Amino acid sequence: MNKISLHTNTGTGVTILENSFIDQYMPDANGSFVKVYIYLMRCISDPSSNLTIAFLADKLDETEKDIERALRYWEKAGLLSIDRDTSGQIVSILFLSPNASSKTEESQEPSKEASVSTKAANVSIKKDSPIIQAVPKTFDKPNYSDAQIEQLTAIDEVQWIMNTLEQYLERLLKPTDVQLVLYLYESIGFPADLILYLYEYCVSKNKKSASYIETVALAWAEEGIDTVEKAEASTATYNNNYNAVNKAFGLNRAPGSIEKKFMHRWFHTYAFEIPIIEEACNRTMLATGKPDFKYADRILENWSKKGVTSLNDIKKLDEEHAKNSAVSAANKQNASAASTNTAKASNNKFNAFPQRKYTEDDFRSMEQRLLNKQ
Repeated sequence: MNKISLHTNTGTGVTILENSFIDQYMPDANGSFVKVYIYLMRCISDPSSNLTIAFLADKLDETEKDIERALRYWEKAGLLSIDRDTSGQIVSILFLSPNASSKTEESQEPSKEASVSTKAANVSIKKDSPIIQAVPKTFDKPNYSDAQIEQLTAIDEVQWIMNTLEQYLERLLKPTDVQLVLYLYESIGFPADLILYLYEYCVSKNKKSASYIETVALAWAEEGIDTVEKAEASTATYNNNYNAVNKAFGLNRAPGSIEKKFMHRWFHTYAFEIPIIEEACNRTMLATGKPDFKYADRILENWSKKGVTSLNDIKKLDEEHAKNSAVSAANKQNASAASTNTAKASNNKFNAFPQRKYTEDDFRSMEQRLLNKQ
């Protein structure tokens, strides 16, 4: 295997990571890719080392395919310039400055929304800031050319993935399937075993379309899932959550996209435990007679604003509401009784006409008129 030479135009006495790399590149990269990049930088200070793909794989406890995949990722990101010989073997790697302007066209321009998010994240954070929200990850999906597909599918590991997936799907892979597999493998950076688990999981739910599988994959990537173990833990939690909601609502189907958004809000934004959400679903069924996610969301939003964290908190709110309702009912009853008495008084025949009020002068005047008549 060829020995690889490294080149840089910076000092080699220390290993320095530029802030632009940490801010713009590292958050979106697979952890293994970051490990390869940093170790390569370390190797610059020792140009006499016998640097090969096999050496890197052994040193970093990765497979040679993982090392090659990491190098392709950083090459596509515009941080490495890689020279290869006629057989495709890497012979030289040049580090490029990790600036936004150095990204290659292959990495594509970010959307306006992503640009705004990046600017918003590039501000100083005060010590009294109550919450620091992370900028959502975005994943650019390239459209692989025939030449790129031919090059990537020539990799043994990719061939193995595709052959296995054809067995899972029980059919030959379509062009959209091939594009998706290469996207997951090369752009998002899913390892082979995670891609296989992804398809196995979706097929077990009788979902074989590329669009559905891609949606699940992107959700995992946004959650930082990059191993089968993390995926298993996430799917187990998700299944328990939506099974509990389905049972409370009497549903026998998978939740729809809007319903998933409501459930995500209940479990993650409001951070409620299953018993609280089940209680909200039960009250929704009693009030509406149907599984109304919007109605349940209003209940849970109200509980969240009032700081509910347990069923005991809900019980206290119910008691307080019952007490206030009783007081309100008593006040209404008293007001109604007073209104009834007033109405009875106004209907008395002796009070049918407006009553005149007499003063002392009026009485003296009437007395004088009576005396004069005599």
